[in-house]
Amino acid sequence: MGRTADYSQQVCSVAATLEVVGDPWTLLILRDAFAGVRRFEQWQEGLGVARNVLAARLKTLVSHGVLEKRAYSDHPPRYEYWLSPKGRDLFDVMMTLAAWGDRHVYGHLGCPTQFVHKACGKTFAPALICEACGKPVGPGDLARIEGGAKATVAEALAEAVEKQAV
Repeated sequence: MGRTADYSQQVCSVAATLEVVGDPWTLLILRDAFAGVRRFEQWQEGLGVARNVLAARLKTLVSHGVLEKRAYSDHPPRYEYWLSPKGRDLFDVMMTLAAWGDRHVYGHLGCPTQFVHKACGKTFAPALICEACGKPVGPGDLARIEGGAKATVAEALAEAVEKQAV
């Protein structure tokens, strides 16, 4: 994916996620997909990314099942890229990254984009909440214990791609 880091031999969910979406262009492609961008030309124009880089990132996102490729024209063949359920699961991550940038990069300058919750009309701020008890969770509120997975990132991704193909 155009980066020098190799996470394939680690046994770590964060490393596995970075292997799929850790490239900066990929995160911007996903940001735009959540904003409704679906077509290659829209991404290329909006991001200014080289066509070969964009094509490679879209191909990777499709191969990992994050985006779904759908034909919208047969002559000439043209495709749109839609967020799959797996891709939509990245919404929380994208909102949290935006909030971090608002707070720690833009800070006193104001936010480049604000999100308003349609149900209540208030500015949205993401929060990490325990699904079981409903209480907010911070770094000191969690105990880290070993899980059952022993597969490396490469092994886990290979199995995920294989299951996706079935």
